[in-house]
Amino acid sequence: MTDLLWPGDDRAGDLFSDATFLAAMVAVEEAWLDALVGTGIAPAGAAKEDLLGLVWPSHHQWLANESELGGNPAMALVALLRDGLRERNPDAARWLHRGLTSQDVVDTALMVCAREAVDRTLAALREQVRRLAALVEEHRATPMVARTLTQHAVPTTFGLRAAQWLTGVLDAYDDVVGLVLPVQVGGAAGTMAATVELAGDLPDPVGAATGLALELATGLGLAPSTPWHTSRATVTRLGDAAVRCTDAWGRIANDVLTLSRPELGELSEVAGGGSSTMPHKANPVLATLVRRAALTAPQLAATLHLAAAESVDERSAGAWHAEWATLRTLLRRAVVAGEQASELLSGLRVHEDRMRATLEAARDDVRAEQRSMAELAGTAPREEYLGATAAFLEAPLARAAGVLAATPPREETR
Repeated sequence: MTDLLWPGDDRAGDLFSDATFLAAMVAVEEAWLDALVGTGIAPAGAAKEDLLGLVWPSHHQWLANESELGGNPAMALVALLRDGLRERNPDAARWLHRGLTSQDVVDTALMVCAREAVDRTLAALREQVRRLAALVEEHRATPMVARTLTQHAVPTTFGLRAAQWLTGVLDAYDDVVGLVLPVQVGGAAGTMAATVELAGDLPDPVGAATGLALELATGLGLAPSTPWHTSRATVTRLGDAAVRCTDAWGRIANDVLTLSRPELGELSEVAGGGSSTMPHKANPVLATLVRRAALTAPQLAATLHLAAAESVDERSAGAWHAEWATLRTLLRRAVVAGEQASELLSGLRVHEDRMRATLEAARDDVRAEQRSMAELAGTAPREEYLGATAAFLEAPLARAAGVLAATPPREETR
């Protein structure tokens, strides 16, 4: 999957590609069929079919075309699978998808695909935490001028600037690590009535039906859940977490873009991009592309929230459908931006001499506040004017140490 109009999109690979999403939907159908057999609802012969083997690359265009007729890709997929099973396993063909509805398949498949995006984003964030903590330690005392509203303000250190970057990344990590990816199983209208009916010969039909959601979750590596088909917080939280990440990365990118201007030269990318006509250029391409993601991600998340607010009845017309491609685009772009931000930080060059020179050149102006405070207090100005800068580094460094010492959460269950 590639996108020439989104340079770097290839970093996301097959994440949320058509083939990957089809495979996720097939995995949902297969796990559900196995669960039906496991609880005794469906006959034993219906289980353990290789459903993915029934979907060939040549089917992809047909599925895309047929999806328009039903408004979603699940209906066409079920028809294709049943047709492929009819001769070789009539029981599997008959019991496939029974008790599910198209929203169950699509929503759960979205969560299966989102898991890879979450895992990759967490890995990028952990790497950024490691690199930023090292930058804070290395530049605890590297002096530079602080800027407010684009103008020189007072002295600070690059260590404190990096600590602010680190805090943003840590906040994003907290959001992403707290995400829950649940299965969606509700049947036609969120009641599981069909599954309870199918389990009518069992001692506890309701218990058997609701237990299937747990079996499905276990089989797919997702969280069990009651139906959430009309409460879209699961989707909006994913979007919000992605935007929290791009916010944090955009803040870093903006500083790099500003401080790498030739007239400042306090930061630079290790290998800037060239120009098609100007051989002297070393453009901060990674920072530019990260900023691009930060500028476009909030609107995608806003679409998810608008769709959630428009949710109606037991399945929404249009609002639910608007989520799928939006979520795919947002999560792919977050994964790409995360890897670009990691690469940016790993090769970031800090030009301490330029930071010191700029601060020294502005010495009289940036000490103006200090002189007024000393005059008010009736004391001589201190040699430095860094306040509690050093102390403010400790909290983000402690948070970073905790993140890096912990086992990556999603690795615990693998």
